[in-house]
Amino acid sequence: MSTHRVLIIDDSVVIRRVLSEALKADPTIEVVGHAADGRIGLSKITQVQPDLITLDIEMPGLSGFETLKEIRKLYPKLPVIMFSTLTEKGAAATLDALALGASDYVTKPSNTGSLDVTLKRIREELIPKVKALCSRSSGLSLLEPSPNAKQPAAYANIPQRRPSGRIEVLAIGTSTGGPNALSAVLPALSRDFPVPIVITQHMPPLFTRLLAERLDKESQIQIREGVSGGVLTPGKAWIAPGDHHMVLERQGTTVKLSLNQEPPENSCRPAVDVMFRSVANVYGPAALAVVMTGMGSDGVRGSAEVRERGGAVVVQDEASSVVWGMPGQVAAAGLADRIVPLEGLASEIERLVRNAGTGPSVGSAKRQEPENKKSPANDRAVGQPIVGLPRAE
Repeated sequence: MSTHRVLIIDDSVVIRRVLSEALKADPTIEVVGHAADGRIGLSKITQVQPDLITLDIEMPGLSGFETLKEIRKLYPKLPVIMFSTLTEKGAAATLDALALGASDYVTKPSNTGSLDVTLKRIREELIPKVKALCSRSSGLSLLEPSPNAKQPAAYANIPQRRPSGRIEVLAIGTSTGGPNALSAVLPALSRDFPVPIVITQHMPPLFTRLLAERLDKESQIQIREGVSGGVLTPGKAWIAPGDHHMVLERQGTTVKLSLNQEPPENSCRPAVDVMFRSVANVYGPAALAVVMTGMGSDGVRGSAEVRERGGAVVVQDEASSVVWGMPGQVAAAGLADRIVPLEGLASEIERLVRNAGTGPSVGSAKRQEPENKKSPANDRAVGQPIVGLPRAE
């Protein structure tokens, strides 16, 4: 049986022991080394040849950030999971680490009152991420730079279904790798983007608010964390808050947000499926759903409902995804109208929205002007070549 080899870098003896115990619960994972600081950790990489590293953010000497930068210089394909605290400071630091190239993160359980509970929570969150990231990297030379993977062209000439009418809303679902993917797509959308945007990113409370604030500063459109009663208007994006499902409701000629804490779906709250279903119910054939990098299957059933109502579905391609779980399963189910590399997603979204004859969205006759946004950048080329996928029989 092949195993996933993990190196743990953390200055806390207790945390190193807890992580080791949690990971040992899975026979396919082997902890091949420990390091009490970044310098020791870097020296051990060549010795123990890990498939993945868990890395503490706050360490004496070489910090987690500095260690991560060195790892990315030397081993750009080696997966790194940050171990962070569920605090505002920890959330901000985690987003910084993701921007520096961390693959994913796990939050430290707090106030559990029991070692068994702590181990259970870490196992439930960490083990699936280790497996997903190691599987994504299998076949790569992790300890040396790898050539850029190219998307297979097997489906390049498959005819694609076109949106039958105008698009009135953009719905995005993403998870592992999502913050960086969103940072590549949302800032590239034009200031006069003509429809509202709703986003579900798998993240806990605090993280989603800070993510919205960061993306808003980078973008020409407005980006906010979702609130109950928030009105959908063109050129404004709402991100589902951590630990809440976000759904859309029509109230007369207006579409508003509603938040709830109903049971998780696909072990997630917020869940993409929940949001996509409500988008399909409210907008029908006028919906455009985009599924980006992420672990698991969240978004498959919601994408099916979008398609059943006549809407369109676009997914991020495998080569540019940190984990091709969510988009890959949508594609495998035959639900994707487009498979697009990350660098082409913004252009493809703009092309689909504008070429479908989009007018103002429901309840949005007058666009809310963004605050303190820059004037539009030079027009980008749209309609770039894309890769298609045949329907499942």
